[in-house]
Amino acid sequence: MEKPTRPDTTGMWHQGANLAAGERDRWLSALRAFEVAQLANRCQPATITRRVKHVRRFALYFEGSPWHVRFEDYAGWLQSLEVSDATKASMRDSLRAFYRWAYESERVSSNPTAEPGYRATRLAIPDRWVQPLVEYERFLSSKGDAPQTIRARMEQLRTFARDNDWLAPFEVTTQDIREWQAAKVWAKETRRHRKVTLHGFFKWAVDEGMLDVDPTEKLPKVRTNEPTPRPAADQEYALALQRADERWALALRCAAELGLRREEVSRIHSADLIRRTDGTWLTVHGKGSKTRVLPVPPDLASVILRRPEGYLFPGRIVEKQRHKGSGHLSARYLGKQIGGLLPEGVTMHALRHRFATRAYHHNRDVFTLQKLLGHASAATTQRYVQVSDAHMRTLVEAMTDL
Repeated sequence: MEKPTRPDTTGMWHQGANLAAGERDRWLSALRAFEVAQLANRCQPATITRRVKHVRRFALYFEGSPWHVRFEDYAGWLQSLEVSDATKASMRDSLRAFYRWAYESERVSSNPTAEPGYRATRLAIPDRWVQPLVEYERFLSSKGDAPQTIRARMEQLRTFARDNDWLAPFEVTTQDIREWQAAKVWAKETRRHRKVTLHGFFKWAVDEGMLDVDPTEKLPKVRTNEPTPRPAADQEYALALQRADERWALALRCAAELGLRREEVSRIHSADLIRRTDGTWLTVHGKGSKTRVLPVPPDLASVILRRPEGYLFPGRIVEKQRHKGSGHLSARYLGKQIGGLLPEGVTMHALRHRFATRAYHHNRDVFTLQKLLGHASAATTQRYVQVSDAHMRTLVEAMTDL
């Protein structure tokens, strides 16, 4: 099959009087990356040209950054179009394709073209909360928070705003937050996360001079229970391997034999493999843009090295700074597929707990295990390790001999 050529879209940018040069450059850069991703997915040049043309038309309407569009902006643009229904549908599909790519490649924390859920439609965000939340989301993006973290934080803040729609954002008091929390039936960990989210927002407001006092400072401390390790049992892992095809078996092994998170498995690239005199090593791209280098068992290394060059699990996620022109599977999709192979209630992350538990019981070296798992604290590593009843009995009985 003949490889599609990149369409010439250089002459399609209409000079909009109200579009600042900086915003225009952001749109052009985004569209160039979008074109590359579309070509990698073998879209036809005519389709790419049409989509780029429609996105540029939206940019002239919006007059802002491509990464700060809201659903209301997208919906307002569609309503403003004086075109046939067929043309409007084509433009809608072009914007959806662009922002689906932007969301999957983690350029935006949420897809503004996705239809809002029933609750969001019934309970819109109060008008006076909209701009502060937009500015706070930009702040989180500017300091490099992970897109999934931003999505979670913003949804929690929107929920608070909807539940307290009579309050202005910078008039919220400690008592208001206490009453809101008291009405909720949450697990302790959920309660702690909501407090952390509100504290981050109001602390930002204080730092920016929008608020004098952070109303979360006097909230009571939420004490949480220690999480219980949930390692996958050996028979559960063996059953998943039996069910899996070659591709998913490799993903299972990467999680179980290296202790990788699903995000880390999805991002493995042939360029990450390092051959040394003592064997093969893998550069792992972990949470918070941190990397670590792990030794790979010889049998697993031989399987990985036989795979074609590129991402181990090819897909549509094209990252801005890594291997442009090719993409990998989304971590969410990968985790869903692996979870489907494991027994009900057992997730891909349970394979990471399994690795931690087995490694710890091998030599009790918490600090080496911490480094292998990529944890900042040994205390976090300890939460992954399940201490067996047999080990507890052995230790207690050994004490009687002293």
